[in-house]
Amino acid sequence: MACSRLPLHLINPQVLSRSFTATFASPALLAKRPQLSRDPAISKSLSTMADFNTRPPLVFPAPGKHTATVIFAHGLGDSGHGWAGAVENWRRRQRLDEVKFVLPHAPDRPITCNGGYRMAGWFDIKRLDGSVDSLRASEDQEGTVASAAYFTQLMKKEVDAGIPASRIVLGGFSQGGAMALFTGLGGELPLAGVVGLSCWLPVVERFLQGMPADKNKADTPVFLGHGDKDPVVRAELGLMSAEKLTELGFTVTRKIYPMAHSACVEELDDVEEFLHGRLPPTEK
Repeated sequence: MACSRLPLHLINPQVLSRSFTATFASPALLAKRPQLSRDPAISKSLSTMADFNTRPPLVFPAPGKHTATVIFAHGLGDSGHGWAGAVENWRRRQRLDEVKFVLPHAPDRPITCNGGYRMAGWFDIKRLDGSVDSLRASEDQEGTVASAAYFTQLMKKEVDAGIPASRIVLGGFSQGGAMALFTGLGGELPLAGVVGLSCWLPVVERFLQGMPADKNKADTPVFLGHGDKDPVVRAELGLMSAEKLTELGFTVTRKIYPMAHSACVEELDDVEEFLHGRLPPTEK
């Protein structure tokens, strides 16, 4: 859930190592973060689009003809820059040259599990103790819905620019992955696919209420990756989310990796394969 930083050397795909593993801060380290400002209204969620528009996303234009877009959301305490290395990793085999990557930045907001101090987050987290139930306790529905509106706006901007929804994939890590599942699968746009890494499906009841009754679930497959030793978002919670989505009729591919709350090259390679399959090049 916490900071998802990829080593800066990964921006150069030539030095990518098969042993690479991204590292992330543990919940215990949240209290040790520099505390710059505190909001007395700890649980107050951001709810206006202006809060998101103050910081434009990090954009990687398509190297070739732009025919598809991937929007990928970072986890709690991070920024879009934390996943720049992953984009280079996905591009290194030049199989996604028609894909533009958009890495949005979450707004700073008070995070309850961080003592109410402000940090980048898509919604508030009340409790983060590593238990399966902690992330589902007193969920921030208001913040989740507000962030979903922002992601929907980003996707509709691509559609307005000529990219069909069937050529858009929404993905994310941890809290960002939770937003990808909630928005990409619960919204009206028929996306090419959704990617969720080390994440879970949040506010399930609200998700079910907002899902269009005529949504063609078979057209939007889901890739879920998770570490078997994840102490933050337990693999069991990820499994429960996968089972719920399957029960609802979505086609879910779920893979487990020998890691903690993290990402590894093998997982990133599997994501690349999924993206290539869902967003194949139109020109050969």
